[in-house]
Amino acid sequence: MQSKVVKTICPFCGVGCGMYLTQDGQGKICGVAPQQGHPISQGKLCDKGWSSVYAISPENRITQPLKRERDCFVPISWEEALGAISTSLQDILAASGPQAVGVISSARATNEDNYAAQKFARVVLGTNNIDHCARICHSPTVAGLKHVLGSGAMTNSTKDLFEAEVIVVFGADPTENHSVIGGQIIEAKLAGAILIVVDPRVTRLAKLADIHLQLKPGTNIALINAMLHVIINNHWHDKDFINNRCEGFDALEKHVDKITPESVAAITGVDSSLLRQAAQQYSQAGRAMILYGMGVTQFVSGTGNVMALADLALICGHIGKPGTGINPLRGQNNVQGACDMGCLPNVYPGYQAADEPETQTRFATAWGGEVATASGLTSLGMTKAALAGQFRAQIIFGEDPVVTDPDQNHVREACKALDLLVVAELTMTETAKLADYILPAASFAEKEGTFTNCERRVQRIHAVTSPYGEAMGDWQWLQALATEMGSTLLNWHCSEAVFDEMASLTLPYQGMNYRNLDLNHGLQWPCNPSSPQGTAILHQQQFPIGRARLTPVHYVAIDEPTDERYPLLLTTNRLHFHYGCGSMSRKSPLLERETPPGILFINPRDARALSIPRYGPIGVYSRRGYIETRAMFSNDVPPGVVSMPYHFKEAPSNQLTNTAQDPVTKMPELKACAVAIIALPANHIPRAVWQLRGEEP
Repeated sequence: MQSKVVKTICPFCGVGCGMYLTQDGQGKICGVAPQQGHPISQGKLCDKGWSSVYAISPENRITQPLKRERDCFVPISWEEALGAISTSLQDILAASGPQAVGVISSARATNEDNYAAQKFARVVLGTNNIDHCARICHSPTVAGLKHVLGSGAMTNSTKDLFEAEVIVVFGADPTENHSVIGGQIIEAKLAGAILIVVDPRVTRLAKLADIHLQLKPGTNIALINAMLHVIINNHWHDKDFINNRCEGFDALEKHVDKITPESVAAITGVDSSLLRQAAQQYSQAGRAMILYGMGVTQFVSGTGNVMALADLALICGHIGKPGTGINPLRGQNNVQGACDMGCLPNVYPGYQAADEPETQTRFATAWGGEVATASGLTSLGMTKAALAGQFRAQIIFGEDPVVTDPDQNHVREACKALDLLVVAELTMTETAKLADYILPAASFAEKEGTFTNCERRVQRIHAVTSPYGEAMGDWQWLQALATEMGSTLLNWHCSEAVFDEMASLTLPYQGMNYRNLDLNHGLQWPCNPSSPQGTAILHQQQFPIGRARLTPVHYVAIDEPTDERYPLLLTTNRLHFHYGCGSMSRKSPLLERETPPGILFINPRDARALSIPRYGPIGVYSRRGYIETRAMFSNDVPPGVVSMPYHFKEAPSNQLTNTAQDPVTKMPELKACAVAIIALPANHIPRAVWQLRGEEP
């Protein structure tokens, strides 16, 4: 066997950096290199990208199907696994109906895998119970931007950073999670752009910013409404753009009429003069660009936060032009694609409404079988239904909800309540440990397909080696399971056939095929006969809904404020050297050595008040759980606020987080909950460290 080099895409965050993987001729992946001239990454990779080989290395990989027998797993054949899973699913469907079963697909899997998952759910299982991790990251983006603009995705391209006069980073820390884009923001700042950062924490970009609005967690709407007031009151809004392309301005103007910066200062904690300065800089720029993250979406007000940001961009006319727009930074490599593919309970591929008879007829005709018509459950809805005994079987691939979803104890009990839990994974995750059957999954380097990045760029990935052990691509085992259940409706011979079927039914993708994706470093949707080379900037001439809907949004306080018993507010964050639940990044010794066990960031003033020494062991309580970890002093978090990353299974912040939800999207409020912290004895070793060592305290 000869050595082999293939062009592919980084499997970590939503930036979608181009890379090469090298295989040594013996089937082992031995090298990573950046693609020079790639339109996004421009020959760069972050630390995680450089460590991609470790993420998919043979160590700890699941190599064959496993079946639970009491408290352990035993290897079985694919034939046995698919037969047993099929029988169990059919028995549950017969006894309890399709609302008792569901699928959680993966933002780390390909578009082809995700398309197959939602098709399997809707036409084989007969249910709209299909969801994925966008529920807990950017579901408010999809809902909020779709309502205001008609499309729930990034409006511009990353290259527009270098054409913006003002860059606003709102509730995001791209130097940690989207490092290549974070570096480009710094480059644009050094080249003369004005940088405004809105964040409770003093992030790396906040330290470089011209203006840092250090608001209190969950007060986004109050702050944006005050900015809208300042802009309108000073006649800094773009009257021509509003008159020609928007509706609802009068109602918005009336809504913010009394919401002055002074009136919200106590709510937001932001000095009124600084807020006025930010409003002037943003509105008066010729080109201003908003980028935002989960500091906007992960609140009970998440959808409202997104709509308010869209209002801000619209009244200033900062949309539909280079160097402008409202741009969500998607967290995982294919979370945009998983949404595009219809892995949400309320939409089919291309965001076609699942409850519309026309959509149901279109897909039933194309697929050749009856489709689900009843409303579907979200991922958290499935958890709740399982605890109530109304939901009995779940298939999960490429997700670890026991680590990533709020209120870990709640999620764990729901998994245990199921009659059937099937997990397809690379390694033994915390969720996989609870499964009845575990299926070995192929990694991104072992299959063909596509990812869609945060700027809507659909890019090809290529296999550099064969699947490890008996692992299969997700669309392949889903097709095999459908066949075992007596359905021939998932009938493809290769990944390209899956893509072609999807593209024929998904208007934004209809002009795409593997060949033109390979020739163009991918293409940005919408790509169709009227835009054969894709679309770098959305809404240049019109919005999908005609006129944009300016929408007044009322401030909603966080669900769980601090009190005497729980006097500190916990928020969550990501770390530069880790990713998601840690199942990929923590396999790298280079990344793991940087931040090995879990940590909690606390302001030194709060630490002194609690007699907590630097790096000292601590116990953290919320109304839902308790964890032990170590304290990291940081002036980057303000007094009264503490912050934890969620990457560490041995110190899971989601033992503590709140399940209160945004009423529109059911997004849980992961960014704010009340906690209490105690100092543990100096010689006490936190559970996090014991578990990292593989020992018991």
